[in-house]
Amino acid sequence: MKTALFASAAVIALAAFGPTAAFAQSRDTIQIAGSSTVLPFASIVAEEFSAAFPEFKTPVVGSGGTGGGLKQFCEGVGDNTIDVANASRPIKDSEREVCVTNGVTDIREIQFGFDGIVFASAAAGADFALTPVQIYKAIAAKVYVDGALVDNPYKTWNEIDASLPNQPISLAIPASNHGTREVFQEKVVTAGFKAAGHPEGLSEDEVKALETTFRQDVVIEISGDYTETLARLNSDKNTVGVFGLSFYEQNTDTLKVATIDGVVPSKESVADGKYPVSRPLFFYVKGQHIGVIPGIEEYVQFFLSEGVSGEGGALEAAGLIPQPVEKTAEVLASFEAGAAK
Repeated sequence: MKTALFASAAVIALAAFGPTAAFAQSRDTIQIAGSSTVLPFASIVAEEFSAAFPEFKTPVVGSGGTGGGLKQFCEGVGDNTIDVANASRPIKDSEREVCVTNGVTDIREIQFGFDGIVFASAAAGADFALTPVQIYKAIAAKVYVDGALVDNPYKTWNEIDASLPNQPISLAIPASNHGTREVFQEKVVTAGFKAAGHPEGLSEDEVKALETTFRQDVVIEISGDYTETLARLNSDKNTVGVFGLSFYEQNTDTLKVATIDGVVPSKESVADGKYPVSRPLFFYVKGQHIGVIPGIEEYVQFFLSEGVSGEGGALEAAGLIPQPVEKTAEVLASFEAGAAK
């Protein structure tokens, strides 16, 4: 009976899926790509989902960054396109427009918890107590010194602020393909730029350039995942790296975390809003693949279950900050109702 019901559902979905459905029906494994922050959480869910639902194959989870995952997601509908895009930021309007242009019109947003963005350095190194304005002054290509705009002259952190270590400035940040980069830009760089101040009378383009143009001598942009950033820190003990809180917590034997505005990043300080550099985490489901690629609906329901992403669940043990149960219930109800983003 179960097989007959599934077959009937597949036929109905096939009719709605359009001319690419025959290809989609030939694939029986959920394909996922995207955020390196969400990657470890999705990998845990994929393995546990396979154990809980042996009738479905284990989902294949890849990385590529939020932007890379959404780019794949929006390529179209059918067997040769992914079903789920992991993201450490909301989908952009421009990305949604690409999706729609390519026929991806049923985009279902799943928010499942929170993570913090931290600045970490070698565990044996100096302690850092940072503020957004200090970070901005460390990485900006040009800064104001004594009222004059000059090429950034700072070589060591204590030249920016005497309270900081006498250590060469070197900062490994996520490249533009990562959602982490956008949160870093918004909540650290932009905040620091505003706190630093700039003279009146500049054009909009001049202001934007001051805010977003970074030094090439001390800033390393990492296009890979956090393991690449960690490798950079291991090879240069002076480097400070940008990580997700969950990744840092899995590597406390080699990393030491900085405070931001006097707040130590932790699950508690992110959850209560005291830590200033945090963000919600998402994945996006291609609604047009539901009922054609087996197990997508069950995967989402399993991911959002209390034992997986809730308080005390498997993902909290891996570093996720759970969201309120009311929010999860709202997200699940929206997904099941077929509400597209």
